[in-house]
Amino acid sequence: MAELDVLRASVLAALAGGQTGSGVDMVGRVCRACVQLLPVDGAAVSVMADAGRREVVYTSDAVSAALAELQFSLGEGPCFESYAHGSPVLVPDLAAGLPPRWPVFAAQAAEYPVAALFTFPVQIGVVRVATLDTYRATPGSLSDDELSTALQVADLAALALTGLLDGGRWLDGDGRWMEGAGMRHREVHQATGMLIAQLDLPASEALARMRAYAFGHGRALRDVAADIVAGRLELDREPW
Repeated sequence: MAELDVLRASVLAALAGGQTGSGVDMVGRVCRACVQLLPVDGAAVSVMADAGRREVVYTSDAVSAALAELQFSLGEGPCFESYAHGSPVLVPDLAAGLPPRWPVFAAQAAEYPVAALFTFPVQIGVVRVATLDTYRATPGSLSDDELSTALQVADLAALALTGLLDGGRWLDGDGRWMEGAGMRHREVHQATGMLIAQLDLPASEALARMRAYAFGHGRALRDVAADIVAGRLELDREPW
């Protein structure tokens, strides 16, 4: 497809030029091209290390941003499944039945103009580092040609992400997490560290405790984390 060749050339040119922030810019271009090339209404790319370490690099629209934030807040959703298994997660009709793997996310996602979800793993070499998440407002499956295009777009997202290895320093060459500038969930990671120290909990349980509190009180995870970091909220060892 000529459009994919043009996109690949532009990503390579930007990376070769060593432009500051070219990684984020190119990821954004890949997401926007994804929406143009496929029958989807929005796209997002998030780098990941596990369920507790995830950062959104780019979202094409407000609904994509909301879905990305919802998945991180709940710790479940197609991005986590796709990342864990290294395969696409294709939900052509969200209203046909809530996926049993992530029922809370599916139920809350249905409150947005979202009828179908298609998520793809993104790898740099053999290292799985991110996911490409897409949605559309009408139900329906991707054709074989469209699925092939989506997988090629995911490969281009991986290529674009290599521009962040030295600039934004979100990931190092082995796919391990890096504390980089511009992280949207920085306070969540800070609050997790504080709970680890205060409650003597492993990182996964500390994050789960925050997620449970946020869900139980109808609050965004980032807001709960901000209150913990600022000293406005203390969580005890008892689960919420």
